[in-house]
Amino acid sequence: MKTLNEILKTVEKPARYIGGEYGEPKIKEDKFNYCVCFPDVYEVAMSNLGIRIVQDVINNVDGACADRCYAPWPDFGTALKENNLPLYSLGLKKPLKDFDMIGFSLQYEMSYTTILYMLDLAGIPLLASERGDNFPIVQGGGPCACNPEPLVDFFDLFVIGDGEISMRQLAELKLKIKDKKEFLLRASEIEGVYVPSITKPIYNNNKIVKFEGNNVKRAICLDLETAPYPRFQPVGNIEVVHDRAVIEIMRGCYRGCRFCQAGFIYRPVRKRSVDNLTSLACDLIKNTGHENISMNSLSTSDYAELPTLLKQMKASLPEYTTIALPSLRIDNFESFYAEQSRKSSLTFAPEAGTQRLRDVINKDVTEQDIETGVQKAFDLGISAIKLYFMMGLPTETDDDIDGICKVVEKVKQIYSQNPKRLRGLRINVSVSTFIPKPFTPFQWEAFATKEQVDKKIATLKAKLYIKGVSFNWNDYELSEMEAVLARGDRRIGKVLLNAYKKGSYFESWCEYFKPEIYEQAFMEENVNKLDYTGAQDLNELLPWDFVDIGVTKKFLLSERQKAYNGKITGGCQRGCKGCGLQGRCDIK
Repeated sequence: MKTLNEILKTVEKPARYIGGEYGEPKIKEDKFNYCVCFPDVYEVAMSNLGIRIVQDVINNVDGACADRCYAPWPDFGTALKENNLPLYSLGLKKPLKDFDMIGFSLQYEMSYTTILYMLDLAGIPLLASERGDNFPIVQGGGPCACNPEPLVDFFDLFVIGDGEISMRQLAELKLKIKDKKEFLLRASEIEGVYVPSITKPIYNNNKIVKFEGNNVKRAICLDLETAPYPRFQPVGNIEVVHDRAVIEIMRGCYRGCRFCQAGFIYRPVRKRSVDNLTSLACDLIKNTGHENISMNSLSTSDYAELPTLLKQMKASLPEYTTIALPSLRIDNFESFYAEQSRKSSLTFAPEAGTQRLRDVINKDVTEQDIETGVQKAFDLGISAIKLYFMMGLPTETDDDIDGICKVVEKVKQIYSQNPKRLRGLRINVSVSTFIPKPFTPFQWEAFATKEQVDKKIATLKAKLYIKGVSFNWNDYELSEMEAVLARGDRRIGKVLLNAYKKGSYFESWCEYFKPEIYEQAFMEENVNKLDYTGAQDLNELLPWDFVDIGVTKKFLLSERQKAYNGKITGGCQRGCKGCGLQGRCDIK
């Protein structure tokens, strides 16, 4: 501890590494000790709701204890290595290698090498095959676990889907079974649990020909109303990315946008009641001291009782409390929603510049929806708008790229005609490159080439060089690597290991991403990036096909065909679409 105290005096933001936050759960070592690990820096990790829920679930199991650990910034990580100190948890100050199980939250593909960095700092062998019974079981979970194959070399098991039930079952099982091999065998019987040593793909010429073992069924917590939810949430020692209390009002999305992985892997829509949410909000404001509460979901304005909820919360919360409403859709945006947040700017996501392409992606937003939405925002006195678009979408043409500029021009025109305008309009246009993701109707599509993307950016830069308009876009090489990892198979593991050994980690921070390292790693491991960025054969097995998320492959193929025919399916609210979850969905 003396050495650690000396190190803390020399690093940036030492409060990242001391724990003891206001509202931190009071824990002590028990029969089963688990550590939730988040492969990113403290400020990002402290804003993640999923790891708070997992920690709360396990801490409510008799005989179990759950602590947490976040990725140290490189200055602290280097100091730990130089002083031969192991990476430790924030609550117990216990070395990670001394826990029974450590679980990593897989939120973003570009955090994969940071997992290796944390294991390395902890003194835990990177490869699962090299870890004996003296090392903790390494588990993964979160949205990226729906395709766990790029990481199977490093993990003992994954939880695919919701963790409220499956994580409790894992903790209870580990309390009964100490032997690692027997535990993994029994764990594979739990819904949502994938053990790579039991279920394996069989390859022929780098193509998967079959899977040996059992298919894995995604864990679904159908009843959010009674599901565990932390009413105490630790308040950061320093300012964090989302420095507010958070309640999850519903999980899943009705809309079915064909590019959106979350919209498919979180089906069906499940909601909490107005009374339950009001109670949670009041407890969190009281227990944290925050003055702002965020009502999170994939599409907050689709919560049918949102007006009632806002009215009840305003009547129940202290007067100073502001309510943040992220994920508002432009087609059902109401002025009073924004009034709750007291914002000076609003974000809308048309996603595509033309109606034709919005129909292709099933965005189900019309030109009139866009005009009406921004008009309502301007009537509130809003003078700053952020617009999200994508480029490189299937069937995209030059006219669709030009359409982005036309949407911006229309927004400027609407503002110029608004009698309530007080100042100059600011429009921030953000354009990202479409990345095909598993379990979407576009999972088979090609990722755009650099030449294609460069041409689109050049067009947008020239046409959006307008007063009051700023334009930004994603780094191509970073997006390309995300596309590779998203659709990766077991061959990618050796590329990740090679890249990490060459010094690649913390790549969720673009300044730490070094594409030349990956180029060398792919070459040395004889793995072709085009196998993952190119269009995928509709008739071949995909690396994640052994996972049953509930939505059928037949439905995804049907949606893909509708996209190429320019037809919209619409959202679940207009009636069941037969995606495969009919037996577990309130809509049906």
